[in-house]
Amino acid sequence: MDTQNNPSQPSTAEILAEVERRRAEAHRPKSEERRRIVVFLDRCVFWLSKHWLAILNTLAFLYVGLPILSPVLLYLGATGPGSAIQIIYKPLCHQLPHRSWFLFGQKFYYSLPELMEIVGVNPSAKRWINVIAVAQSIQYGNATIGYKVALCQRDTAIYGTILLAGLVYGVLRRRNVRPLPWWAYIIFGVVPMGIDGGYQWITYILNSFYSDFPAHDTTPLLRVITGALFGAATVWLAYPYVQEAMDDFRQTLQKRFGWE
Repeated sequence: MDTQNNPSQPSTAEILAEVERRRAEAHRPKSEERRRIVVFLDRCVFWLSKHWLAILNTLAFLYVGLPILSPVLLYLGATGPGSAIQIIYKPLCHQLPHRSWFLFGQKFYYSLPELMEIVGVNPSAKRWINVIAVAQSIQYGNATIGYKVALCQRDTAIYGTILLAGLVYGVLRRRNVRPLPWWAYIIFGVVPMGIDGGYQWITYILNSFYSDFPAHDTTPLLRVITGALFGAATVWLAYPYVQEAMDDFRQTLQKRFGWE
């Protein structure tokens, strides 16, 4: 039908324009909702770029603080919460008694022979059998020997040092701290812990096959030193890179939105 002879009929151009208008109206709410989501996520990233170090330090404080809180709770008679912390950290750490700290007891640390004598296990058995027997008998500790921290000595040193190094980095980061080179991280952070912890596990494995082979247990001092080196090196390596990335995010969003 000729639209020129029938003015009431819309032209093809008018029909296409109406279709486009309705399509735009249909997409406008979704586009606006998407824009609000993007802006919200950008605000989250902007906030994170300013507070990431405080967040990581808080997480480190909680991670190392809760295992220390566990023996305090057990000592005070709050066995439910104290035991719950031990159970939560069980998949994260071996929690062997002769490699852990004890609070509110006769000593802060007990060697494996001392614990074997306390629980009365057979000293002539293989080392790994005695380790399991002691761990099952001691569990979380008691009023006599004290209550066990829910992280081993090395892990306590690692995460405690990560917390302390993070606090130090918060003071020094504006001085443009350079990341620790990878070779230094491996030599000073990874290798000492690998040698100290790896050697004792190798001797345990050999002792399980050859009972005459002496099983070696490292000392609490070495566990603390190697754990602290690893924790400090990890912060020195990672945090400057995180700071650089967060500075880039913050500067980009400041330019785009004018946020402060």
